Amino acid sequence: MTAKDTNMAQDTTSSKKQASGFAPGEPAIDVRNVHKAFGPLHVLKGVSMQVMPGTVTVVLGPSGSGKSTLLRMINQLETVSGGEIYVGGELQGYRHENHRGTDRLRRLSDKDIAQQRSRIGMVFQRFNLFPHKTVLENVMEAPVHVKGMSKADAKAEAIKDLTRVGMQNRLDHYPSQLSGGQQQRVAIARAIAMHPEIMLFDEPTSALDPELVGEVLSVIRSLADDGMTMVVVTHEIGFAREVADQIVFMDGGVVLEKGGPEIIDHPSTDRFKGFLASVL
Repeated sequence: MTAKDTNMAQDTTSSKKQASGFAPGEPAIDVRNVHKAFGPLHVLKGVSMQVMPGTVTVVLGPSGSGKSTLLRMINQLETVSGGEIYVGGELQGYRHENHRGTDRLRRLSDKDIAQQRSRIGMVFQRFNLFPHKTVLENVMEAPVHVKGMSKADAKAEAIKDLTRVGMQNRLDHYPSQLSGGQQQRVAIARAIAMHPEIMLFDEPTSALDPELVGEVLSVIRSLADDGMTMVVVTHEIGFAREVADQIVFMDGGVVLEKGGPEIIDHPSTDRFKGFLASVL
């Protein structure tokens, strides 16, 4: 077996490990004709897409196209105005009920919604770290207080996760003592500390100085190499071309183009061509 074959086998094994929570052939995320309105503002207008386990979907689009709203709805930080979102075949936020022969949706309890959300980790533009807690304490917080993990076990796991993102030498530092790139890497470690099956990244480098972007993208790239199922909203076209299995281009609340990374070099709509010209 060649070194390339060995790497491919390792990648396949890793992908299977990460994707073990999903049935064979079933999408990790299935967005079906989703709409979102904030009063008279119709932000999403019938968005549909699938994300298969162990793959990376990169969502591109101009500001105001609905990208961040879509991520927030997948993670149930916003409710759908229409359509349905499934994660691992499970309808998010609702359940179907038969009432006098009529199918209707009933909103899940806060506890059930929290259980569904535990499958998903999310990293935002802003780092949102606790300023009064050290790097180690920030990563330990959710496993201890949400999952009920002992402090000793949470500390061991947090050190492992911080090592994974290259922050093992900053355990006792506070957020104010870190660069933006370092803070975002801690935020990623905090998300993966909950052992999510899916990771969502909402423009994770947009708040960073240009020289710090690479270190955060490197961490996300390593998660992709490990087979983590991910949806990444970004304007980093080079990263998208290199890492994405699927590219989704949104504008005006709709999906205009969708396909493999080759669509970056061969866009089919004038709107996508114009967007690429503006960011490259």
